[in-house]
Amino acid sequence: MTPTAKAQGATIWLTGLPSAGKTTIARILAGRLRSEHHRVEVLDGDEIRRFLSAGLGFSREDRNTNVQRIGLVAEVLARNGVLAVVPVIAPYADSREAVRKRHEASGTPYIEVHVATPVEVCAERDVKGLYARQAAGQLTGLTGVDDPYEPPLDPAIALKTQGETPEESADAVYAVLAERGLV
Repeated sequence: MTPTAKAQGATIWLTGLPSAGKTTIARILAGRLRSEHHRVEVLDGDEIRRFLSAGLGFSREDRNTNVQRIGLVAEVLARNGVLAVVPVIAPYADSREAVRKRHEASGTPYIEVHVATPVEVCAERDVKGLYARQAAGQLTGLTGVDDPYEPPLDPAIALKTQGETPEESADAVYAVLAERGLV
């Protein structure tokens, strides 16, 4: 890409259960995109919660507000030529649909990726110890266990991470971006 070319932005939204592999895949994908000189930002759900959404809890309303804030930032970045890679749980279909509609309204590409790791595999990985805390009675409202997760009905791609490496998952997402002319 020449410095004078207008970069094509897009939002790559990775949704799935806690410990599904969203952030790992996002970081691998972002590294590959950067190595090809694309403008990339990873909007990690955990980082956003600490800063942009500090003070929000985990009620349905607060989760929706968090997703809408992330969606706005992603859309603005993507509309301005950045590939916004967004690994967030985003458990509710209506919240994700509102983000999709925001992108459609501005003519900004939105690629929904379902990191479709079964809850049993996520519980084994338990990257942050959430499943163990929930099992011990120290945590309630864990998405996919005692709080709902509504899987996407029509994602651009569904990743079965239990049967592939994170690199293979990132490659599959990259292939969707290439197929759509975004890389």
